[in-house]
Amino acid sequence: MKNKLLTISLIILVSITLIGVVAVVLILNFNKDSDSSTKEPSIDEIIESSVDIEEITTNLSGRNFVRLSLKIQTDGKKSAEELTKRDFQVKNMVIQEVSEMTAKDFEGKAGKQQFEDTIKAQLNELMQDGEIQKVYIVSYIIQ
Repeated sequence: MKNKLLTISLIILVSITLIGVVAVVLILNFNKDSDSSTKEPSIDEIIESSVDIEEITTNLSGRNFVRLSLKIQTDGKKSAEELTKRDFQVKNMVIQEVSEMTAKDFEGKAGKQQFEDTIKAQLNELMQDGEIQKVYIVSYIIQ
């Protein structure tokens, strides 16, 4: 009787330990997968999936004009290729947006950030494959 009780206890203990080990291994594997998907892209990946918008010169809403260049980061190579093909549409959007702005709208960090966010939102509506991650103002001059 004692041997039978000891055998059953040992089997239950080994089973619980085995289930615990399997659970730990599964949790570690799932965490590893989620870490790699949320990992920030390297600078090489960012450059590879980015598109340069050459210098655009256009009038502002007042008597001033602005000259600016943009770099647009997409979520992948395929998106960057699509955005390169849509270069003329991007320039059109930028010109239309800037023509409604004044020199005061570009003042400070908040003004530039709002412009970047507006262009990003408009481009994401336009994109069919992928999306725009970030719009960077590479250079700008207001005169």
